[in-house]
Amino acid sequence: MSTVRTRLPEGRYGRSSDERADRTLRVVGAALGALLLGLVGWFGYHYVVQNEISAELISFDAGEDAVKVRLEVRKDAGATGYCTVRSQAENGAEVGRADFRFDEDATRIDKVVTLRTTAPGTTAELLGCHAD
Repeated sequence: MSTVRTRLPEGRYGRSSDERADRTLRVVGAALGALLLGLVGWFGYHYVVQNEISAELISFDAGEDAVKVRLEVRKDAGATGYCTVRSQAENGAEVGRADFRFDEDATRIDKVVTLRTTAPGTTAELLGCHAD
């Protein structure tokens, strides 16, 4: 008994259409991967370089109608900007939100700010800082 061949002899009839499609998919995939890598690099670079002000919420003291928040702000010497802070009630509802400006020339600022609330706040959260 002889074995039945199901494949064509290698190299005799050129590339099959499946091999051409695989090569095309590899080229398109490599191009899209390079584009994605470039976009991630570009966004990462602009996020790090353009972010001239950052802060950290050190502590807070909640009261009946205000929350005192201690922020440590780090920024470039000539940079100006603001940080957004919010407070929530025990049930999760937002009871206060405010932007606090930092225009000083110092590169590190340790400041206590007062966030007025509409009801007793139980938390304080630094939402972010933005340079002007």
